[in-house]
Amino acid sequence: MSFDIAKTPTLEAVANEEEKALAADLEKRVQEAIQSAESQSEVAAARESQAAAEQKLGNFKNAERWLTDFAKAALAQAAIAAETALNAWIASAAMAEKPQFKKASAVASIETQHQFAMRAIERLVEHLIPAAQIESLREESHALLTRARAVEAIAQERAQKILGQVRDAVSDEMVLPIDLSKGVSGALLAHAAGLKKMAIQISSNADEMERSYNERRKG
Repeated sequence: MSFDIAKTPTLEAVANEEEKALAADLEKRVQEAIQSAESQSEVAAARESQAAAEQKLGNFKNAERWLTDFAKAALAQAAIAAETALNAWIASAAMAEKPQFKKASAVASIETQHQFAMRAIERLVEHLIPAAQIESLREESHALLTRARAVEAIAQERAQKILGQVRDAVSDEMVLPIDLSKGVSGALLAHAAGLKKMAIQISSNADEMERSYNERRKG
């Protein structure tokens, strides 16, 4: 490295003078650090909790779709059964015979199934699904924050290591500024900030959804 200290009092030392190679190396180190953060037990546990909440929500949505299809089919079946039972009753009455109650009972049974399906759908739509959506958002926000904290911890560890390595130089030079924002630590902090931003937005969405849910319940 050649320079004139009189003309260039501010120096920038890099591990690789090739700009592209430096960028590639930086990206590689950042990704390795992120993967290390993702593999931590706290992050894995938060991710599992998020997956469980999403699965719960998915199950409720599947139940709603299944019951909706069942209710539609039951309604159509009840209409056909009712028409058949009415025709049978009219025919019996025309012959002065006792009506066939079995067919009427079959209609009542189908209608009862339809009513229960509709009640189940109402409970899912009004309570279970909204509550599960809120829970899912909370878990997603928590998982993002956990990941952000893990990434920040690695960034802090790397920064402290770098500061330790330059401590001898600082003892010789009164002031030795270090811009960590341009290195792996800075990139990790930027990544963590992005995760936090998403977590805050998702948490805000959960708050709004919970307020709406509670207002509906009061009403």
